[in-house]
Amino acid sequence: MTLAPLLAASPVIQLHAYAAVAAFALGLVQILAPKGSLPHRRVGWIWAILMLVVALSSLFIHTISTWGPFSPIHLLSLLVLTQVPLGIYFARTHSVVGHRKTMTSMFVFGLVVAGFFTFMPGRIMHAVMFGS
Repeated sequence: MTLAPLLAASPVIQLHAYAAVAAFALGLVQILAPKGSLPHRRVGWIWAILMLVVALSSLFIHTISTWGPFSPIHLLSLLVLTQVPLGIYFARTHSVVGHRKTMTSMFVFGLVVAGFFTFMPGRIMHAVMFGS
């Protein structure tokens, strides 16, 4: 494992990767920790902001271009950009089921599924984890 490919990447890719790793780690904490507590709410706000950073920064990454400058993975960014406000709305209106489903789907699709694609051969994170 070497960070050299990531450190050689553009600043937007670095921001995207660091925010995604932080969001993944905090997301695991949120899933495993007690719900409804003050720490859950505070960490949740940080997680939501990180998810917005991940989604917004991805819109400036165009290494794979299927439709103009965008690719199918950008659809996950749109999902996150719509789901963060919805998940916050559900939390503020005490819709526990809606909040849980929204936030869990963002974690799964916005981080796990999208993250899977970043480890494909030829991608920067593949080079970070497995070498060139």
